[in-house]
Amino acid sequence: MGCGRVGSSLAIELEAAGHSVAIIDQSREAFRRLGPDFKGRTVSGVGFDRDTLLEAGIETADAFAAVSNGDNSNILAARVARETYGVDNVVARIYDPGRAEIYQRLGIPTVATVIWATDQILRRLVPEGSRSEWRDASGAVQLCEMHPHKDWFGMAITELEEATGARVAFITRLGEGLIPDVHSVLQEGDLLHVTVRDSELSKVEQILARSPEAHS
Repeated sequence: MGCGRVGSSLAIELEAAGHSVAIIDQSREAFRRLGPDFKGRTVSGVGFDRDTLLEAGIETADAFAAVSNGDNSNILAARVARETYGVDNVVARIYDPGRAEIYQRLGIPTVATVIWATDQILRRLVPEGSRSEWRDASGAVQLCEMHPHKDWFGMAITELEEATGARVAFITRLGEGLIPDVHSVLQEGDLLHVTVRDSELSKVEQILARSPEAHS
């Protein structure tokens, strides 16, 4: 739902990947963004209206993305897709950071545009600390990308886990994902992806921001 810049890009990329796509927008003019080669279905209407959703094929959909420019419309459409039509993979784009947190805890996956953009910029300005990549519906556990102090390089992953109490879910090394084992050692340039309780995040950040010698 939504054929703006994000919606049209999603539709084009999904179709290029071999998926069948239907896209909804209130303005027929919006479909011009899809270009002449788009073979998917275009439906003009309100994205949370059941007749519109049925015309778009919601009953056989594997996934639904609500990416219009209205938070309320996106959340309402996402809830209808999930709760009325049982679509498993549903996501809503939200501009209001406060709302995003609430809906995430209600079990509606959201992409908070402002939070995401701010976070991406901060990662480039100040690479230390952590970046949240996933959070469970209750908000209690996060998967975070973390940037440790340089003195952690050469240390065993098991030592890092023992020092922080967190768990290293995987490492990105030279652009590829790697699941560590008991013999894995952190190398320079590695990106850590750590699962951590939300209440422990600040402590883990502080530990990894300093040399391991500071905790021995």
